[in-house]
Amino acid sequence: MTDVAFRKPVLHGDTIRSQTTILEKRESKSRPDAGIVVFEHRGFNQRGEEIAYCKRTGLMHKRPKA
Repeated sequence: MTDVAFRKPVLHGDTIRSQTTILEKRESKSRPDAGIVVFEHRGFNQRGEEIAYCKRTGLMHKRPKA
């Protein structure tokens, strides 16, 4: 994970929701059955204030060709 930020405190009784966006995807150069995906994760409290943020890169298995 990169760009990790906890922007506001989370308090007892808060309602938390999350949102994930795919920022980038590309083929893996070393693994033909996989691809690299960059995710952006954001957390919000019940007032819609962003409380947490991070980017994450993952190696994802690709679907077999039909």
